[in-house]
Amino acid sequence: MHRYLERFSDAVDVIAGLLLGLCTLLIVVSTVGRYVFSWAIPDSFDLSRYLIGACIMWGFASLGYRGGHIAVDLLYEPLGPRGRRVLDFIAWALLLAFTAMLAYMMFFRLTGAYRSNEATFDLRIPVWPLVGLIWLGCASAVVTTAVVPFVRGKHEETNPLEGHGV
Repeated sequence: MHRYLERFSDAVDVIAGLLLGLCTLLIVVSTVGRYVFSWAIPDSFDLSRYLIGACIMWGFASLGYRGGHIAVDLLYEPLGPRGRRVLDFIAWALLLAFTAMLAYMMFFRLTGAYRSNEATFDLRIPVWPLVGLIWLGCASAVVTTAVVPFVRGKHEETNPLEGHGV
């Protein structure tokens, strides 16, 4: 199971990286075209904002697997191993609830964009595939956030250099 989850997470990382590269390329080419050649790429603003949303959601899915969420060391460090497990459980449960609600709401945004034939401003490109890409990132985040606490066998030890400016 761990091997499949690792492959899934690697695929999520590749998708997030490709989306980020595509978004960066689109923004750079659009900016150079606008200020150097006085010619803008049609729909570059709409496409770039949807791609940024997709990058964030696919990165969020990677975060769900890697467990790199923000930890408040002031509370976490003084706790013993049992207290840390309890705090980790609460953190993962809250993250899972938030991610599930976000995916649920994004699904309704996706169906609304599909039903209303929402399109970009210049070229009238349908936006539902881009919103679907964002929703897939949310759904992937739900999967990684829900599965990871059960796959990790034991509580990971804290790095002894963590919290000391290293």
